[in-house]
Amino acid sequence: MTAERAIAQDIESEVRHAQEHDEAGNSKFGFIVFLLSESVIFISFFVGYAIFKTTPVGEWYPPGVTGIETKEPLFNTLILVSSSFVIYVAERYLHDYLEVKKNGKLWGFRLFMLLTMLMGGYFLYGQMVEWSGLPFTVQSGIFASMFYTLTGFHGLHVLTGIIMQTTMLRRSFVSGNYDNGYFGVEATSLFWHFVDVIWIVLYILIYVWQ
Repeated sequence: MTAERAIAQDIESEVRHAQEHDEAGNSKFGFIVFLLSESVIFISFFVGYAIFKTTPVGEWYPPGVTGIETKEPLFNTLILVSSSFVIYVAERYLHDYLEVKKNGKLWGFRLFMLLTMLMGGYFLYGQMVEWSGLPFTVQSGIFASMFYTLTGFHGLHVLTGIIMQTTMLRRSFVSGNYDNGYFGVEATSLFWHFVDVIWIVLYILIYVWQ
């Protein structure tokens, strides 16, 4: 190999690395913009809920309803918030695996990612049980309409997060998928933290502020 050819290969490698760095930066920026747009939608719902609650037209709750149960939703909240820590551990296992190349660490990533999925699935199951026991429907007034809209829209995001986690877990079984970075896992983890924060606000707004 001539010196000129070696230099050319170094330059080509640096250019390729710079392009990959730019693409990763654009992906992160695009995902942050996506989360900000999602935040605006949820904030609009929250503001609307607060306005209707403080200036109700007629009775706030449906006839025969004086409030909603908080015990089971609180347990569901603890499950969802705890899952944020679990997916963080999964992300750290993947990071350590890629840094030091210890095969056992990848199983740690898979285990904690699977656990996060199960906790998210349990949250959705708990929400489904809660819905099935409620004495009102989405057509039972403003509160009922906003309750189902807010919790349902959030539940849709939980389901989206589980689908993202499933994709990241499946990718870990294909050799080399994460050798050039793991932005997909970082984005999935960030999305899950976002979903958790939204739920905490939602829980305070609907279940605590009665």
